[in-house]
Amino acid sequence: SAVGRGPEVPFSSEAYRISAASRGKELRLTLAPLGPAATQDLVFRFGMSGSFRLCPTAQLPRHAHLRFLTRESPPRALCFVDARRFGSWRLGDAWQLGRGPCVLSEYQAFRENVLKNLDDKAFDKPICEALLNQKFFNGIGNYLRAEILYRLKIPPFEKARTVLEALKDQEQARRKKNPSLTLSKKLKLMRENLDLLELCHTVPMEVIAAEKKLFDPDHSDNYAAFKNWLQCYLVPGMSSLRDRNGRTIWFQGEPGPMAPKGQTSRKKRTQLKADPEALTPKVTTRTSKRRPRAAGKPPKPAEEEEEEEANGPRKGRARGRRKATAAPALSEPEAPVKAKRSRQTSVRRVRGEAGCH
Repeated sequence: SAVGRGPEVPFSSEAYRISAASRGKELRLTLAPLGPAATQDLVFRFGMSGSFRLCPTAQLPRHAHLRFLTRESPPRALCFVDARRFGSWRLGDAWQLGRGPCVLSEYQAFRENVLKNLDDKAFDKPICEALLNQKFFNGIGNYLRAEILYRLKIPPFEKARTVLEALKDQEQARRKKNPSLTLSKKLKLMRENLDLLELCHTVPMEVIAAEKKLFDPDHSDNYAAFKNWLQCYLVPGMSSLRDRNGRTIWFQGEPGPMAPKGQTSRKKRTQLKADPEALTPKVTTRTSKRRPRAAGKPPKPAEEEEEEEANGPRKGRARGRRKATAAPALSEPEAPVKAKRSRQTSVRRVRGEAGCH
């Protein structure tokens, strides 16, 4: 499409087959002509909102940035759809450098890669931040880290090395105690005593097993099923804090010894569960007091902030994209700036500035 940010795909064929393979947060698409022409590989990252849809060409989604057309009549198109344009694709079959083994398809290699590299500085950070490091946890994102830590009752801001060294010690003790365990018995023990690395595999597998029942943006009932599957992330009553990369982590109980100072844990209100798209008034922070122009901007829906893929701090190009995909405008008429400031002031007075972000 004209507004797509990805490279042109130099491929054309009268008849071809499309196949795909995934690894962590990447997907490789292979276009194989049924004639003598060469194949073409593309590697995709999905960002917050990227997905593939098959639809009639007369009903293309608004943000269909890449389209593969069928020859049938009327024709259909397999589209890479990405409303926020955080997703991307590149030519070639190579996976992105610096990503570790996949938590799903390369579990044993993933586990070994973590436990043998605990001296890495990545594990000086809180466990919630380490879980987003794709060098070690390729495939784990924001909602998955919350669900994994919640199930194990691990404080999100406990030091990563402290959590993982305990796993390493347990594994070594088991091997010494039972050196002759068969593979089936080892698997049985693992299922009965799930640890953090095991859940990095099994929790995503639950989502994969559910497939369309959880993820279909065109059917609200299916998306509601996904919301009901969540036990922690965006769930009313859970607490939340922003980590040092600006990502919100949802949890229950104490945050842990490495929690950012100066933040107050916030709980998700019940009404947001019933109407997640509702735009609620935004409590003015000290920063917005110093820059009153920003106070007139409509707040983002809660989920827009939380779901963006992270490989670290968002900066550079990603920041520019966020500006290009601002939250939808409020339906009421635009009011003068002066009037907007008055409304913000009255909100602060009513709330007593009690809910600082």
